[in-house]
Amino acid sequence: MNGYGIHVGEVGTSGRMSIDRKKRVWASGALLLLSALALGGCSISIADLPLGGTPADAPGHQKEAGAYLPVNELPPDRDEAAMDPAQRAKIQKELVAARDHQASAVAAKDQGTNSATK
Repeated sequence: MNGYGIHVGEVGTSGRMSIDRKKRVWASGALLLLSALALGGCSISIADLPLGGTPADAPGHQKEAGAYLPVNELPPDRDEAAMDPAQRAKIQKELVAARDHQASAVAAKDQGTNSATK
């Protein structure tokens, strides 16, 4: 016993109370989290909320979800060809010429770098 009438070696109830308080805090936190998750599932979509900054000419949102495209149904055939063969040959020639030009430019750059290091 010290001069104040308190036993120094004696363990009081403060340790037990702090454990009970920690349990209560964890339980209330878990309860708060579970209720937030439960209420979040019932809330409306953010896209459906009225916004003050939406322009007047903006298209409205569809109220029902769009249907999935049919899996087994193929799109209709095109009425005209996507590209005629002459136009395709012209574009191929242009691409080959661009590729060859770039390859020669890289080769010239590499040759210039090699001669400078020698």
